[in-house]
Amino acid sequence: MSYLRAEEILPQALIEEIQQYVSGKSIYIPRTGKQDWGSRTETKQALLMRNREILRQHQSGISIGQLAKIHYLSEKSIQRIIREMRFYED
Repeated sequence: MSYLRAEEILPQALIEEIQQYVSGKSIYIPRTGKQDWGSRTETKQALLMRNREILRQHQSGISIGQLAKIHYLSEKSIQRIIREMRFYED
């Protein structure tokens, strides 16, 4: 992340107002209209589909250990996915 000098982009009155709250420190100003994670790619949808498949496979009798090997995840991750997907599917 690169830093911008406040005096190069903000009016002096605004700088003085900000200095009343924080002076000589770096602050982060979030962008407006922030998008949700995964909204610009297919990743979120792909993970949801994978997780639904993990739940389906588990319900059909595949063990957590086997699912971990199939999907290259830890057993704890598989357990979390199953727990979350059961809640999500209800």
